Amino acid sequence: MTPRETEASRTEIDGRSSKAEQFQLAAQMVRDLDEGDGALDDAVVTLCVHAGIAAADVILMRTTGRYSKGASHADAAGALAKVAREPSRALSTLLRMKTRAGYSAQPVQRAQVVAAERAMDLLIRAMRA
Repeated sequence: MTPRETEASRTEIDGRSSKAEQFQLAAQMVRDLDEGDGALDDAVVTLCVHAGIAAADVILMRTTGRYSKGASHADAAGALAKVAREPSRALSTLLRMKTRAGYSAQPVQRAQVVAAERAMDLLIRAMRA
């Protein structure tokens, strides 16, 4: 176990699962509030990113008994690639959008919203499997 990895408890698995589900539901609700003008696209993508990160943590916890607790989510994507290739790709997709959606003055594009929702859904399905 590296210094950035932490052993997972049942409480952590359940808690992160719950958060992934909450963020997914919130992303869907915010998307449904959008009136088609893209005014909420950044919020939707940001919620997708958070849902995906939480789901990735759960996948790692269930398959390895550990999760990455480093400052960089890229560490988690690397660890996930060793146990679940497609979810790892989905997480990387989301992480590439994180800064633009959450912190940049530039809004995300509609294609990124679609990609973020697909990546989030893939990670949530893998988490539930």
